[in-house]
Amino acid sequence: MPAYVVVQLAIHDAQTYERYKQLAPPSIAKYGGRYLARGGATQALEGVWEPPRFVLLEFPSVEQARAWWASPEYVAAKALRQASTHTMMLLVEGLPDVPPGQGTP
Repeated sequence: MPAYVVVQLAIHDAQTYERYKQLAPPSIAKYGGRYLARGGATQALEGVWEPPRFVLLEFPSVEQARAWWASPEYVAAKALRQASTHTMMLLVEGLPDVPPGQGTP
Protein backbone atom coordinates (compact mmCIF):
# COMPACT_ATOMS: atom_id res chain seq x y z
CA MET A 1 0.00 0.00 0.00
CA PRO A 2 1.21 3.51 -0.68
CA ALA A 3 2.19 5.85 2.12
CA TYR A 4 2.16 9.62 2.28
CA VAL A 5 4.36 12.06 4.14
CA VAL A 6 2.43 15.26 4.84
CA VAL A 7 4.58 18.24 5.80
CA GLN A 8 3.74 21.72 7.01
CA LEU A 9 6.69 24.10 7.27
CA ALA A 10 7.35 27.61 8.54
CA ILE A 11 10.70 28.74 7.13
CA HIS A 12 12.80 31.03 9.33
CA ASP A 13 16.12 30.75 7.44
CA ALA A 14 15.44 30.85 3.70
CA GLN A 15 19.10 30.56 2.66
CA THR A 16 19.62 27.32 4.61
CA TYR A 17 16.27 25.99 3.39
CA GLU A 18 17.36 26.54 -0.23
CA ARG A 19 20.32 24.21 0.44
CA TYR A 20 17.88 21.66 1.88
CA LYS A 21 15.78 21.82 -1.30
CA GLN A 22 18.84 20.81 -3.32
CA LEU A 23 19.71 17.81 -1.12
CA ALA A 24 16.31 16.30 -0.33
CA PRO A 25 14.95 15.24 -3.77
CA PRO A 26 17.66 12.67 -4.61
CA SER A 27 17.20 10.98 -1.23
CA ILE A 28 13.43 10.86 -1.69
CA ALA A 29 13.77 9.34 -5.17
CA LYS A 30 16.25 6.72 -3.95
CA TYR A 31 13.58 5.32 -1.62
CA GLY A 32 10.88 5.29 -4.29
CA GLY A 33 9.29 8.55 -3.19
CA ARG A 34 7.94 11.37 -5.28
CA TYR A 35 6.55 14.83 -4.71
CA LEU A 36 2.79 15.19 -5.21
CA ALA A 37 2.74 18.80 -3.97
CA ARG A 38 5.64 21.06 -3.12
CA GLY A 39 5.00 24.61 -1.96
CA GLY A 40 2.00 25.35 -4.18
CA ALA A 41 -0.95 27.51 -3.18
CA THR A 42 -3.30 26.09 -0.56
CA GLN A 43 -6.90 26.96 0.28
CA ALA A 44 -8.79 25.82 3.37
CA LEU A 45 -12.15 24.36 2.39
CA GLU A 46 -13.25 23.83 5.98
CA GLY A 47 -11.86 25.09 9.26
CA VAL A 48 -8.82 27.32 9.64
CA TRP A 49 -5.62 25.90 8.22
CA GLU A 50 -3.09 28.17 6.56
CA PRO A 51 0.22 26.33 6.23
CA PRO A 52 3.05 28.70 5.28
CA ARG A 53 4.49 25.91 3.09
CA PHE A 54 2.95 22.52 2.38
CA VAL A 55 4.60 19.42 0.91
CA LEU A 56 3.04 16.05 0.10
CA LEU A 57 5.22 13.03 -0.68
CA GLU A 58 4.15 9.58 -1.85
CA PHE A 59 6.15 6.40 -1.17
CA PRO A 60 5.41 2.81 -2.23
CA SER A 61 4.93 1.77 1.41
CA VAL A 62 5.13 2.92 5.02
CA GLU A 63 8.38 0.94 5.32
CA GLN A 64 9.95 2.83 2.40
CA ALA A 65 8.88 6.18 3.84
CA ARG A 66 10.37 5.32 7.24
CA ALA A 67 13.54 4.03 5.61
CA TRP A 68 13.93 7.32 3.72
CA TRP A 69 13.34 9.46 6.83
CA ALA A 70 15.98 7.52 8.80
CA SER A 71 18.39 7.04 5.87
CA PRO A 72 22.02 8.13 5.67
CA GLU A 73 21.15 9.81 2.35
CA TYR A 74 18.67 12.11 4.10
CA VAL A 75 20.60 12.88 7.31
CA ALA A 76 22.38 16.02 6.03
CA ALA A 77 19.24 17.38 4.37
CA LYS A 78 17.16 16.66 7.48
CA ALA A 79 19.62 18.62 9.64
CA LEU A 80 19.35 21.62 7.30
CA ARG A 81 15.53 21.44 7.34
CA GLN A 82 15.43 21.18 11.11
CA ALA A 83 17.80 24.14 11.46
CA SER A 84 15.88 26.37 9.03
CA THR A 85 12.21 25.59 9.65
CA HIS A 86 9.57 24.74 12.18
CA THR A 87 8.19 21.49 10.77
CA MET A 88 5.17 19.35 11.42
CA MET A 89 5.40 16.01 9.56
CA LEU A 90 2.95 13.14 9.44
CA LEU A 91 3.24 9.65 7.94
CA VAL A 92 -0.09 8.34 6.62
CA GLU A 93 -0.77 4.83 5.41
CA GLY A 94 -2.63 4.91 2.09
CA LEU A 95 -5.43 2.72 0.80
CA PRO A 96 -4.90 -0.31 -1.41
CA ASP A 97 -5.44 0.34 -5.09
CA VAL A 98 -9.21 0.70 -5.52
CA PRO A 99 -11.31 1.97 -8.44
CA PRO A 100 -12.18 5.69 -8.30
CA GLY A 101 -15.17 6.47 -6.11
CA GLN A 102 -15.08 3.13 -4.29
CA GLY A 103 -12.70 3.99 -1.43
CA THR A 104 -14.01 4.59 2.07
CA PRO A 105 -12.98 7.86 3.79
